[in-house]
Amino acid sequence: MRHEHYFKANGTGTVMRDVFAFESPLGVLGKLVDALILRRYLQKFLEARCAVIKQYAESDSWRDILNVPAS
Repeated sequence: MRHEHYFKANGTGTVMRDVFAFESPLGVLGKLVDALILRRYLQKFLEARCAVIKQYAESDSWRDILNVPAS
């Protein structure tokens, strides 16, 4: 499993790109589980996680997590 984040500034903010690669063990059986179940589950999981990150990043809520007082 490999999970990377890439950040790039654009004209109005920052774009985050999530790169996630995985391969289950057990050869053909693992590939079958990946195709039928795991790929879809992980995609939905990462989309939901990114939505929460976006919500925190685009509001002052991130301050609560990092204990940064409001300015």
